[in-house]
Amino acid sequence: MIRINLLPHRELARAARRRQFNILLGIAVATGVLVVVLGHSVIAARQSTQDARNAYLDQEITRLDGQIGEIKKIREQTQALLERKQVVETLQSNRTEVVHLFDQMIRLLPDGLYLKSFKQAGGIVTISGFTQSSARVSTLMRNLDSSPWFESAALVEIKAATVNNLRANEFVLTVKQTPQQADDANDKGGKA
Repeated sequence: MIRINLLPHRELARAARRRQFNILLGIAVATGVLVVVLGHSVIAARQSTQDARNAYLDQEITRLDGQIGEIKKIREQTQALLERKQVVETLQSNRTEVVHLFDQMIRLLPDGLYLKSFKQAGGIVTISGFTQSSARVSTLMRNLDSSPWFESAALVEIKAATVNNLRANEFVLTVKQTPQQADDANDKGGKA
């Protein structure tokens, strides 16, 4: 029988498989390292892009905050101007009110009734004075209620008093002033 020694052939095949394995292992490691490096560079690029976006957003937010501050200042200035305008309009509309108030009081006062004081606080007018009889105070109250400039005349008090050694009645009454009707009457008077 012939004996063939296959050991070196087997040894050569094993060595070839090891080389092939090592080459494949090297290729796998190189591919893995390449994938890791590419993944890291992609992630770093995306992160730097996002950082740039965040920086841009921070810059725009800062700019918008400045604009919001300016808008708030402008709104405050606008509100202050509107309040001033309202005050001027109120003064303008109330300018003739005092004249009409005195004019109406002269027209509505009955004979024998004398005013001591005349005070206006807001829309309430307080009238105090002297009269010869309490019927004249009633007449004054009726006249005030019938006037378009006044409403809700109310007697606060009436009492006997002596003025210049004459017997008289001292009275205090309040009445509400109606400026809306006064403006309407003023408009009607201006058109007539």
